[in-house]
Amino acid sequence: MNIKNQIKGIEFKTLIFILIFNIGIILLLWFCESIVFNLLYRNYQINKLNEIVEKFDTSNRDTYILAEQLAYDNEVCISVIDDNYVSFNYNTLQKGCLLNKNNRIVNNKITKFINSSARSDYYTIINPHTNTKGILYAVKTNNNNVFVYGNLENVSSFINVFRGQTIYFILLIIMCSIVISFFLANKITRPIREITEKAKRLGEGKYDTRFPKNGVLEIEELSKTLEDVQKELSKNDELKRDLMANVSHDLKTPLTMIKAYAEMIKDISYKDPEKMNEHLDIIMEESDRLNVLVNDILELSKVQNDAYMYNYEEYDLIKEIRNIIKKYSVMKETEQYHFVLELPKKAVIKADKNKINQVIYNLLNNAINYTGEDKTVTIRVTKEDKSYLIEVIDTGKGIKKEEIPYIWDKYYKNEKHHKRNVVSTGLGLSIVKEILSKHNFEYGVTSKINKGSIFYFRINL
Repeated sequence: MNIKNQIKGIEFKTLIFILIFNIGIILLLWFCESIVFNLLYRNYQINKLNEIVEKFDTSNRDTYILAEQLAYDNEVCISVIDDNYVSFNYNTLQKGCLLNKNNRIVNNKITKFINSSARSDYYTIINPHTNTKGILYAVKTNNNNVFVYGNLENVSSFINVFRGQTIYFILLIIMCSIVISFFLANKITRPIREITEKAKRLGEGKYDTRFPKNGVLEIEELSKTLEDVQKELSKNDELKRDLMANVSHDLKTPLTMIKAYAEMIKDISYKDPEKMNEHLDIIMEESDRLNVLVNDILELSKVQNDAYMYNYEEYDLIKEIRNIIKKYSVMKETEQYHFVLELPKKAVIKADKNKINQVIYNLLNNAINYTGEDKTVTIRVTKEDKSYLIEVIDTGKGIKKEEIPYIWDKYYKNEKHHKRNVVSTGLGLSIVKEILSKHNFEYGVTSKINKGSIFYFRINL
């Protein structure tokens, strides 16, 4: 596979997507550590300083006694300066505390506040020792000035070390992400690549291909779908071969007969008008047989490719059925077929008359081919609530249950053997299926072994 195809491949794209996702997670962590955590810590410290100031009451001596513990517990330092500039300091040795350290900026803020008339104020200060932000909270109470100093950023050694090593953590995470991404991409795409290769083999007509399963639901569903396609392609391939064999046989027989009887007329029976007419009749019958074969193939091609424009009209179905049965009168006389009609007086429907007639012709031909020794075919029309049910019934040996789903296939023939009363290519039922599907009419078959079959369809009112 060349580089261009590799870049377009699912493995490369999966790798890129996973890497982008991991980098996004790294950036999100950096954002949280750099900005969000600092903002949260800042708000926390400000709220804590407010609470300390609210608790600090210079009129109560107990407050002074507990001030050191209060400052230590809250990780702040406190300085109380009275009007005589006498100061009381608590926890000023804490790391990062700027009170009582002769910091010029802090001293200026303290002096400014003492000389002002403000009751309270706070100042943000950059701590030169830790290079972090701190807050100086000032409040006047009972002739005393209380100053509370706390950090606005976390200055713990762990956080400082983490910040200093952030770039190394990021590089380490990126390296791990590349390794994990490559592994996951390969894990995800390998079965897909295998299925793709197997599908190519299937496309080459190798129907013994087996598709991999790896425990992933979607992959197994894809494998199962392709296995189903494989079975259908294998079946269709077999049926196509059967069709070619059947059509070749059905075409060869009448052609042989036509040629043989034409030669007989030319060499022998031209002298005997009666014999010659008999031979000509056979040639005409065989020509009709060829015409049916060709028309079936062309008709199926037309209805499947929507080459036919359906013409819906209202007409009497019963009248059409009786006209169709009349055309089978020759079979009553010559081959003793018996047609039973169970019909109402009238059944007005809206459909394409020519196509529905073709459906009835094909179902009758099918019944004639497969009916039993009594040569009986029944056609029944029943009025239902919102439809007419049309049934064509034979008394043959029936259809096996496992074969019923396949009888509508365009290459299927029941056991590949049928009577030759009416020529058949095995396309009749597939034509029925296409026409009724275009009409949105329900159709189907019920069958019992050695008792016959009932082919039916419903015409909606």
